[in-house]
Amino acid sequence: MFFVIDSERRLKRSLTPLNVWSLAFGCVIGWSAFVMPGTVFLNNAGPLGTLIAMEAATLVMLIIAYNYSYMIKKFPMTGGELIYAKKAFGVINGFICAWFLSLSYLSVIPLNATALNLIMRAVAGDMFQFGFHYNVEGYHVYAGEMLLAIGALFFFMAISSLGVIFTGKVQTYLVMILLGGIMLVSFSALLSPQASSANLHPMFHPTDASFTKGILAQILAVAVTGPQSFVGFDTVPQLMEEAKFSSDRVKVVMDTSIVCGGFVYITLTVLACSVFPAVYSSWPEYINAIGNLEGIAAFPTLNASQMILGDKGLWIITASVIAAMLTGIIGFYTATSRLLYSMARDGMIPEWFAYLNKNGVPSHAGLFCTVISALTCLLGRSVMGWVFDMASIGASIGFAYTSLSAAKYALREKRTDILIFGVIGFILSLGMAILLLVPIPGLNVSLGVEAYTLLLAWVILGVLFYVIRRKWGGV
Repeated sequence: MFFVIDSERRLKRSLTPLNVWSLAFGCVIGWSAFVMPGTVFLNNAGPLGTLIAMEAATLVMLIIAYNYSYMIKKFPMTGGELIYAKKAFGVINGFICAWFLSLSYLSVIPLNATALNLIMRAVAGDMFQFGFHYNVEGYHVYAGEMLLAIGALFFFMAISSLGVIFTGKVQTYLVMILLGGIMLVSFSALLSPQASSANLHPMFHPTDASFTKGILAQILAVAVTGPQSFVGFDTVPQLMEEAKFSSDRVKVVMDTSIVCGGFVYITLTVLACSVFPAVYSSWPEYINAIGNLEGIAAFPTLNASQMILGDKGLWIITASVIAAMLTGIIGFYTATSRLLYSMARDGMIPEWFAYLNKNGVPSHAGLFCTVISALTCLLGRSVMGWVFDMASIGASIGFAYTSLSAAKYALREKRTDILIFGVIGFILSLGMAILLLVPIPGLNVSLGVEAYTLLLAWVILGVLFYVIRRKWGGV
């Protein structure tokens, strides 16, 4: 063996409520929050449809978070959903829940890392487009851009290995930059003659021969992205053995990360359509043309910021975007490594993942996250859409298991409130998973063939790990 499990090493209780909130919120608001207004929200439902959908999604997440807070108080342990599913339904269900949830967390890391290349292309042109390159699904992958993305992954792996205290502080500062930039640009939009409420019309995406969705279908098409949009608040359970505060305060931490996340999504969507290039007569015309645009104009949130505040606005929002990417990398790296560590500690995957370095960090699990993410980055940005789709599946499964576990314990303890929320949370989570897995005519929200293929590969890898661990005397 080339490593030793030191039984004296433990995860260290060092995180404050602000640190944990920053890690959760930083996961909720990543790169996609700045892109989805143009690629998903407005394109599917328009500003009012997005407002209604995101408010509904926020409410759903708050219901699910209610179940989380109940289970965290019962089992304030790293592993979170793994522990809940295992205690309520046995080891196999615990493994299934944790393995799919780790997919959800892990898939977002390369998504944010490769997004660095997109933002650099927009604001710095071809600066990093050097060295050998190749094409994957129409996207040119350059050596320079690979070095940027992979370098960021290993840099933050090194940062995280220094200990959770340092990681928590870095995440908190980055979240301040993230929120500060969004608020500054949004407040400026209220005072700017460039932005106008008249530009928000039509309030829903206009229906025509190529877009026949009704208003309800438009809202649902955005609402079903809830697991994608809000995955991250559920990383809080993974940090409970490193939190130096009572589990009674967890609900506030999760609820505020969800509400603030919903507010940011809505704010950025309104910003994206409040001002657009003069060559377009309306936001639908602009949004429909995005696929053919390059540079800043291809990103409505960046374009709006530049039109409102000039180059100063562009750099402010760019700082927020980069901070969002980095908080996504750090937050999901931290959560995934803790979840894999917990699985190994419970004998579900090889013991190698349970190694803690001298700073009390599961560095082997972190290395696995970094290597898998780096390999994914080599496939280019086009593949990231498939990877991102899988995040919703993993999150929905984690939500469903947690809600059902809460319902089971509530039934035993005769807690009617928890039982009701548990059942509702389970039904909603299961419904979101079904919408993603089963193609439904009229709704273009299900996974593509490529995403199904990657999902199958992850299932096979999980079965392999589980079988190997059982053979070596694990569960």
